[in-house]
Amino acid sequence: MNETKIINDPVFGFIKIPSGLLLDIVKHPLMQRLSRIKQLGMASVVYPGAQHTRFLHSLGAYHLMSEAITSLRQKGIFIFESEAEAVQAAILMHDIGHGPFSHVLERTLTSGISHEEISLMMMEQMNREMDGRLTLALKIFKDEYHQRFLHQLISSQLDMDRIDYLCRDSFFTGVNEGNIGSSRIIKMMNVVDDHLVVEEKGIYSVENYLVARRLMYWQVYLHKTTVACEKLLVNTLLRAKHLANEGTELYAPPALHYFIHNHVDRQTFLSDPKALYWYEQLDDNDIWTTVKVWKDHPDRILSMLAGDLLSRQLFRVEISEEPFTEEYVESIKDEIMKHTGVSREDTKFLMHMDSIKKAMYDVHDDHIDILYKDGTLKEVIDASEILHMTHPAKDISKYYLCYKRF
Repeated sequence: MNETKIINDPVFGFIKIPSGLLLDIVKHPLMQRLSRIKQLGMASVVYPGAQHTRFLHSLGAYHLMSEAITSLRQKGIFIFESEAEAVQAAILMHDIGHGPFSHVLERTLTSGISHEEISLMMMEQMNREMDGRLTLALKIFKDEYHQRFLHQLISSQLDMDRIDYLCRDSFFTGVNEGNIGSSRIIKMMNVVDDHLVVEEKGIYSVENYLVARRLMYWQVYLHKTTVACEKLLVNTLLRAKHLANEGTELYAPPALHYFIHNHVDRQTFLSDPKALYWYEQLDDNDIWTTVKVWKDHPDRILSMLAGDLLSRQLFRVEISEEPFTEEYVESIKDEIMKHTGVSREDTKFLMHMDSIKKAMYDVHDDHIDILYKDGTLKEVIDASEILHMTHPAKDISKYYLCYKRF
């Protein structure tokens, strides 16, 4: 008997998942793992309501994809049932390769490989387990299918992934500036020459979407306190890896233990099946369990970092529009040495420097094109007066210097 699963989502209401391939994906252990990984990583230190998971985000993106397919079909865009199911399957799995705490661990526990590449490896594994039923979904996901607009619905500057996470993250953080008219954007979508476009009446909704995305990045995703907490976690893990490289045996659950005690890069994933296996076991719980134990580790620096993370004694953060001078950075190292007694070499574990560059619209990516009634197309930054004035394609650079408080 065919049964449709109904999930009550606080953002979009009831989400229906039909039995068959889509429900099999939702029930798969690799999808269920996402229910143990928070969508916004450390942002909950600033916005305590941000407790939602990547699993919930994936369901929301799937729901929006279903709405988009329905809307496009109503406008005469022909989409086979097999294509509809495949693109829904692809958006369900688009985040499956994320590790704990979002992008924090990509350059810490692993190197030279992105979560997108790991997502693809996991999807290919699932496809083998499901006897090839995900083959079309994989083709669309990799942009190898002739109906290219289907890939744009998954990955572009106006895709279901971004629309969901803006709506969802705005809802759970309470940051109203991120709220966008998702329903209207989807209703205004159309396809011209196999390219996703937005009809003229939707231009204001797209303007709001791009402005909201900029506000959410600087107000939530790159909030200085969130960054401070993330860098503290990164340094905790880097110190642990440093100790492991020197021969210290550290406590960690098996999955995390593998990444702490081994150098894992793209070649490792390609040559050693254990890398993907242990990655698939990792979730937020492994990190928190381990940090709680490391708080009492005999290594003073590791203990200090873990204790600060647990008690929310976060790094102090300074933000500049220009790079910090070498003299100033050295003076911070002097202060750290004076207050902690650590060597100059070890001060790197008690501070962190980074630069972040962000534009709300990428002119080198898929364009967001506006479709006028006469059939002409114009790129959104040329069509919109407000976006033309605010230079949405201009990179905004900020330099972060984080260091231990005294």
